[in-house]
Amino acid sequence: MAQALKYPVNDPEPILTLTRPKDHIWVIELHNGQDNRLTPRLIDHSFKPALDEVERQWRERWREAAATKKPDLAKGALIIVGRRDQDKFFSNGLDFAVSSKDMNFFPVTFDPMLKRLLTFPIPTVAAINGHCFAGGLMLSLACDYRVMTDGRKRNAWLCMNEVHFGARWPLSFAAILRAKFGDHRLQRKIALEGHRFVPSEALAAGILDYIVEGKTADVLAKAEEVAEVASANARAGVWGLIKNDLYRDTVRAIEQETRLIDASIEDAAAKARL
Repeated sequence: MAQALKYPVNDPEPILTLTRPKDHIWVIELHNGQDNRLTPRLIDHSFKPALDEVERQWRERWREAAATKKPDLAKGALIIVGRRDQDKFFSNGLDFAVSSKDMNFFPVTFDPMLKRLLTFPIPTVAAINGHCFAGGLMLSLACDYRVMTDGRKRNAWLCMNEVHFGARWPLSFAAILRAKFGDHRLQRKIALEGHRFVPSEALAAGILDYIVEGKTADVLAKAEEVAEVASANARAGVWGLIKNDLYRDTVRAIEQETRLIDASIEDAAAKARL
């Protein structure tokens, strides 16, 4: 097993850990507090760099596979899980007080993360080990597969609850919802009713691919099974290319500029990026 990488790099209080339980499987563990709020520090300084590192390592293997004619070296899959030392939260969504005051948050921070994950070059699996709300649910929908606890031993819900507390959706949320689910009744239930799905409901609706009895370790074990099978589809190197075409309209919607920009706003965006 490769050495675990902690993010932000050189930070005394890391909030994300990247591990590699097998040569071709990577695991991103989110541990930003107890409920994994999706903050700029987590997204820009931890999650995005971790995605870069996973892609870099996988591409090294893909090139080696091509050079040595050993296609199995090019297998690859990524799992994203909430903190492993609890069974309550995958992610409780955004830090609304922060994101609602920052005009750069969605176009510079959150939306590029969704786009990157949506078109990632190897299969991605969300190991949903507890409640999955709002931006956390949207992060999981940007993944290719979703595995969740069945909620028998501890309540676990999926919910886009913005309609209940008065937050407008960014274009990226609506675009991903439309791309993933074609049934207008399900779109209405998720977006306009803010329905709180229990895992069995979400599985029946097609939001989830699998539910698992047990705790975080059990959810992660099932996610690794899914990742193992899916990883073979990364060998030819076209998984991400096909997704770029599959989600072309979604990506264009995500990229639409919605800011009213002046010099100070643009400078704040550059500061966040650099």
